[in-house]
Amino acid sequence: MTQSEPVLRMADLRRACSVLLDETERRFGGEVDLSELPVDYYWSLDLAAAFDMSQTPTAQLDCGQVSDDVAEIAALVRRTPEDVIALWHDLDHLAGVLRLLAHLDLPR
Repeated sequence: MTQSEPVLRMADLRRACSVLLDETERRFGGEVDLSELPVDYYWSLDLAAAFDMSQTPTAQLDCGQVSDDVAEIAALVRRTPEDVIALWHDLDHLAGVLRLLAHLDLPR
């Protein structure tokens, strides 16, 4: 397999997350106090619509909420191994939190 083939390797993704979260912790500390942030709601695009390039996704625009995303992540880490993980749902909440961290680092 050559380097140019489009393959997502979980080990690479795990390493990238580790590097980025380590840097996020260095910049913002071990916790981000949501009550001190001027943001909670954000625009969100329905997942199916986001990957359907055949039409313009005007009706699929929705609103996400950082505090809800954080609550869902906290619930996720408390789950037992027997609990169901819905990747489409849980990864979407994780993406909301990661986008918040990216937003916090935007140049002002």
